[in-house]
Amino acid sequence: MEDKYFKGRGAQFNTRNSFLKNEYVFEHIEGLDEEYMERPRTQIFYESPQNIVNKVESPDLRFSWSMNPYQGCEHGCIYCYARNVHEYWGFSAGIDFETKIIVKPEAPQLLEKFFNRPSWKATPIMLSGNTDCYQPLERKFQITRNILKVFAKYGNPVGIVTKNSLILRDLDVLKDLSSEGLVHVFLSVNSLDENLRRIMEPRTASAKKRIETIARLSEAGVPSGVMVAPIIPALNSKDIVRIVEKASKAGALAAAMTVVRLNGAIKHLFKDWLEKNFPERFNKVWHQIEHLHNGQVNDSEWGRRMRGEGPISDAIVSMFKTAVKHHFKGRVLPPLNVDRFRKGGTLNLF
Repeated sequence: MEDKYFKGRGAQFNTRNSFLKNEYVFEHIEGLDEEYMERPRTQIFYESPQNIVNKVESPDLRFSWSMNPYQGCEHGCIYCYARNVHEYWGFSAGIDFETKIIVKPEAPQLLEKFFNRPSWKATPIMLSGNTDCYQPLERKFQITRNILKVFAKYGNPVGIVTKNSLILRDLDVLKDLSSEGLVHVFLSVNSLDENLRRIMEPRTASAKKRIETIARLSEAGVPSGVMVAPIIPALNSKDIVRIVEKASKAGALAAAMTVVRLNGAIKHLFKDWLEKNFPERFNKVWHQIEHLHNGQVNDSEWGRRMRGEGPISDAIVSMFKTAVKHHFKGRVLPPLNVDRFRKGGTLNLF
């Protein structure tokens, strides 16, 4: 089992769920399901929540509210902070996170119900505050597309972060939203090395495709930016300046960044991934991540956790700010419009 590498998946094993007393282990290889060993397959679970919009407590984020039509993510990014949340559903942050996807088909209707609350006043909501709303299953379910139609119907502003060019499918709705100042889109790009992308973010669009997506959105008048995140020292940090430059040339109006932090089970998953894929660089990368967070690989302190501290953090932030100052001079995202909200909406969508 140790010699087996699951291509197309970021995690290579299931970490222990801290909420469960019992767990599955791989101690007796003769008892394992061979098909599972060969290729972990995606399973879909349906959830019918009472509410779809969540209050965001973190002061690090630009939005006060978020919503996620999917839990778990087939993209399989090995560093994803959302992996730990999967434990609340009784799953693992490892392979389970990438293969056991929770789908919320009633999300658009729940959003309408939320907007019709007497107490709701128009406030920007982040779509994909946790997992990517344009992950592969969205092609089939179209939940995100229908959610965007609800935002357009009610005139409530929305922000989107994605790594998938599938967002271009919904360019018609995004153009309607942008015409009223109701949408910002950020494409997350953290490396221009396609070989690195394939193993670090195995089921995402290539960096080239993401930059092209920024260009398509910008040409259509949809305000867009680039999220250079997470930056991992000695692994993808060399690409910071070029990513900012390429995004700028594609028409992006803003750029943001975060550094990697390996909280909870992600520490064990990332360490295993790094040892298997970059054994010659393991010590350098791992120790530089520790230098970002005062000797640890994680930091939960608001404000500091997104950028780290110390000489390595200072160098990364300085490099990023210099690139943005040079390539984004005079550019700014237009403010999201909170004055177009219409209680009850204007269209019959369902």
